[in-house]
Amino acid sequence: MRGGDHRDPHRGGTAVAADDVYTAPVPLPAGQPGDVIKSAPASFNGATATKVQYLTRDAKDQAVAVSGLVLVPTAPWTGPGQRPIVGFAPFTFGMGAQCAPSKTLTGQGGDIVSSVQGQFVSALLGKGFAVAQTDYIGPWVSGQGEHPYVMRASAGRAVLDGIRAAQRLPGGNLPTGGPVGVYGYSEGGGGAAAAIELASTYAPELKMVAGYAGAPPADLHVLSSSLDGGFYAAFLGFALIGIHRTYPEAGMLDLANQKGAQMFVEASKTCTMDAVFKFSFTQTSTLTKSGKPVSSFIAQEPFKSIVAQNRLGTVKPAAPMLVESSPMDDVIPNKVVKQLVADWCGQGGTVKYQDLTTFSPFFSHVMGAFSGMGSGANYLADRFAGKPAPNSC
Repeated sequence: MRGGDHRDPHRGGTAVAADDVYTAPVPLPAGQPGDVIKSAPASFNGATATKVQYLTRDAKDQAVAVSGLVLVPTAPWTGPGQRPIVGFAPFTFGMGAQCAPSKTLTGQGGDIVSSVQGQFVSALLGKGFAVAQTDYIGPWVSGQGEHPYVMRASAGRAVLDGIRAAQRLPGGNLPTGGPVGVYGYSEGGGGAAAAIELASTYAPELKMVAGYAGAPPADLHVLSSSLDGGFYAAFLGFALIGIHRTYPEAGMLDLANQKGAQMFVEASKTCTMDAVFKFSFTQTSTLTKSGKPVSSFIAQEPFKSIVAQNRLGTVKPAAPMLVESSPMDDVIPNKVVKQLVADWCGQGGTVKYQDLTTFSPFFSHVMGAFSGMGSGANYLADRFAGKPAPNSC
């Protein structure tokens, strides 16, 4: 072990077969957020890979088991100080149990989305960073319920606890007190942003140095209108499932007609690309008993308060952030991202905003990801090297 790396052997979990990582013990073991429950060796090019199941807390502060992947570059760390750990928050991968990134990144199924996720991870590994990739809460771990898509508290906690799990993983040879960062795009940009907001209070022991958030979905109120009826209407469906998973008492499903209820069931079993094509251009007014669009309900209680609770930008980020967005983004409106930057600046944060280069309004959100993966990794490398953080505020 490295100097200053004092592990509690009772927090390291049990070594199991790879598929067993997705079976949660009943009841869940007592422990602290970030404690490893189970681990299993996996395969990823250029890194020593380990699947993990670890403890986190959901938005209601209940213990939940989450899966993920810890990746340590095979090349030695040559940078200053200890090897950093970056919490990678994946972008939208779907809702079905087969969609979990820790599965698709290690050769268990997948589609073009998982291929791009892998490129994001490789960009971090190429800088020498260890990667703690969370699957977030979801049905990929038995008995843990649906995926609370773009729900702030559960996403941010899963990212932070994934870093803790990487630090506590036996044989991972990662320092418990070393520098850490967060990194994500789209849903992952929201997860990274949530983590940087929650870090000071939820995980104050983590040495948070910097973060990257590309195209974060910071305001669900805006998205409830902008996604409705569009090519990416499935993402709005995913968000409604996330609200139902997190706030069942709000009665989201009670608003749905038979078609809407069926869409809930079908969407909860799909991965990203299947869902996009299956539900593209769906008008939510065709899914409700009243014939009104979802945005009309989001503007009223209890959903108005739920959306407010999940809005990003109300808390000062715990470390400098790079935030990026395409001015032509066709999924997360650029104005939503710029408002997040303005809100963080108003909170006293150190935030650099820059546009992502895209050449067409069509698929600009997807194309922006390819620019963002490199700029995000470079930004983190500069911060870990001790270079002053640029500031747009």
